[in-house]
Amino acid sequence: MKTDSLSINGLSRRFGATRAVDRVTLDIPSGQFVGVIGPSGAGKSTLLRLMNRLIDPTEGSIHFGTTEVTSLQGKALQHWRSNCAMIFQQFNLVERLDVLTNVLVGRLSDHNIVSSMLKRFCDEERAEAILALERLGLAHKALERAGNLSGGQQQRVAIARALVQKPRIMLADEPIASLDPGNATRVMEALRRINREDGITVIVNLHTLDTARTYCDRIIAMRNGQVMFDDRARQLTNRIVRDLYGAEDMPEIDEEVTSTAVRELVTA
Repeated sequence: MKTDSLSINGLSRRFGATRAVDRVTLDIPSGQFVGVIGPSGAGKSTLLRLMNRLIDPTEGSIHFGTTEVTSLQGKALQHWRSNCAMIFQQFNLVERLDVLTNVLVGRLSDHNIVSSMLKRFCDEERAEAILALERLGLAHKALERAGNLSGGQQQRVAIARALVQKPRIMLADEPIASLDPGNATRVMEALRRINREDGITVIVNLHTLDTARTYCDRIIAMRNGQVMFDDRARQLTNRIVRDLYGAEDMPEIDEEVTSTAVRELVTA
């Protein structure tokens, strides 16, 4: 087993009689950009929450190298959640606080309760937060209230907050679902830059198939809690999509779409 590999073995999560995730087995090497797709209720969000240990599995295990993630408790679990940063569709920012403070929240796991409540962050941490914002094109917004930013800007603040955690893995649960095409492109480009420049594994749930094909090295498709497809992005064909979604009139993906074409949305 590679020391930097995320290995999922026979992972299941039941809610009553429903198996939201059903005996999933995956191996995700370090540095991959993985897209998870599938219809509503397929188990995509539950799978990411299991990876981050926001919820516990009913059965199965998760390993990161030699660490058994599913058995972690207390400070060890807190450390894992810092190592495996989570980005949500809803941004989860404190809108009345300034952007810089929202980013610094990503450092709270390194502080005790008193310093966290008093927001006592050192100069080095503040510099790291500014650098993260600069990488996301938002350093000039550092002292603005987070609530004054657009949705796309708030999502990039959330990415900066995850970045200052210095994670090994970055999970994003439908991060562009509520964004317009231009802002969605900016967010996806930011995640891809982080993946390539920092070598951080990125696993992102997506509902837009062309986006998954454009940005992801690997696509995992789920239905009814099970993995139905797991391969390189270019292997995701219209036939597979129709089988996955079970609809003959499902809109077809553009198999010729390229990242260059998507980037043009930003400058158009």
